[in-house]
Amino acid sequence: MKKSLDLSHQEFKSFLEQVNQLVLGQYAELHQQKGFHDHAPKTVASWFDEPLPEDPMDLQALLTEVQNKVFAPATGNMGPNMYAYVMAGGNQMGTVAEFLAATINQNNTKWHLAPSMTEIEKRVVQWIGKAIGYSDTAAGVMVSGGSGANLTGLNVARNVFLAEQNMAQSGLFGLNPITVYGSTETHNSVEKSLVVLGIGTDNYRKIPTSVDFKIRLDLLEQAIQKDLEAGFSPFCIIGNAGTVNTGAIDDLEALAQLAKKYRMWFHVDGAYGGVAAALESVKPHYNGLEKADSVALDFHKWLYQPYEIGCTLVKDWGQLKRTFFQKADYLDTALQDTSERLEINEHYFQLSRNAKAFKVWMSIKAYGFGAIKAMIQKDIDLTRYLAQQVRLADDYELVATDVLGVACFRYSPQDMDDDKITALNQQLIPALETDGRVFITGTKLHGVFVLRACIINHRKQQSDIDYLLEVIRELGSKMITHG
Repeated sequence: MKKSLDLSHQEFKSFLEQVNQLVLGQYAELHQQKGFHDHAPKTVASWFDEPLPEDPMDLQALLTEVQNKVFAPATGNMGPNMYAYVMAGGNQMGTVAEFLAATINQNNTKWHLAPSMTEIEKRVVQWIGKAIGYSDTAAGVMVSGGSGANLTGLNVARNVFLAEQNMAQSGLFGLNPITVYGSTETHNSVEKSLVVLGIGTDNYRKIPTSVDFKIRLDLLEQAIQKDLEAGFSPFCIIGNAGTVNTGAIDDLEALAQLAKKYRMWFHVDGAYGGVAAALESVKPHYNGLEKADSVALDFHKWLYQPYEIGCTLVKDWGQLKRTFFQKADYLDTALQDTSERLEINEHYFQLSRNAKAFKVWMSIKAYGFGAIKAMIQKDIDLTRYLAQQVRLADDYELVATDVLGVACFRYSPQDMDDDKITALNQQLIPALETDGRVFITGTKLHGVFVLRACIINHRKQQSDIDYLLEVIRELGSKMITHG
């Protein structure tokens, strides 16, 4: 029997060299990468339909299987032909950082389990909090993504708001129903969060938006007043700092004032667009962000990080600790000098945590935050270029775009009525997926089905935008010709 699972030094060295070639090959082919590989679910399932292996496999054969069954058919979100969903393509330093972090295998939960990683997480929180104009002394934790960031922010909001009712000990039973307010464009993770937190979707008020997809402030205040009169306890307003449908940014300053007026918590969902607040070109659109009680961010969007990493920012560490701290003798650090130690497990739900912030720290150090901002600006400029090309074309129709990286449009040939245009665009989605050259999905805006192009990838160029429109036009015209 072997003494451990480890390979010998030479075996591991040889294996890593082969892994390096696999990784380098992936990056070498990014610009030729298809957006999607159309394999039937049953086909993909068949690749992995095998009994539990009891004996080891030859490592070269294993890497070949990884190449053929995992790498080759992977959805092309790293390459320039991905437009479906608000997801970036990662970056090379993030790839390396994930490998390095896994190598030392730190549990980023208590300071003495991950001293450097804990300090790195603190520093990343401070860097980003300052960069987006939120706070020079922000507190925060790394989470799985934007959904986790919204859940964490709303968790803190609920606990702080109901602290006097002893909610953390007694629960929500018997308390006056608390209500939450967001727009019809707010991300669905908010509703999921309300289910998890025991607030319930019946107590979520979806406020209509104006023609530019920003929350109607007049209707919001009317809803708050109506709930107060009905005996509810309005407790949280959610502002959007970049909706996933159009990139719309709510009037955060006005929302902050309303929250203050009614003594409510103000949470900003900046999972998609929050980091763009660091850009001078769009910074005025984020006025009021600094007044938020909590902010949700998603770093595998516009910090171009590999999955997964998000972040929740709040004004002070005490709010996190009052929400998540539970004493346990086996976690007690009273025997150590804890005056300057941050115990993340006392400020967040998870006890076992990987070192998510390390890849952000390493990326910023390697590229410089200025270069990252330049890539975000390029994405925004490319979105404007797409919108311009759609406007100039006689067979496309621009439906919506804003100041960030989303454009919604329709393939709209002349002399075709609206119902047929809608049907054609709906049929284009599966057709484009089968074709695979570009990957784009759709959504509905005010009831109208549209194609939604999300441009959040530092590798895209103008030629990629032209190619997107060419492929859609080619498939669309064939569908019309062949019925």
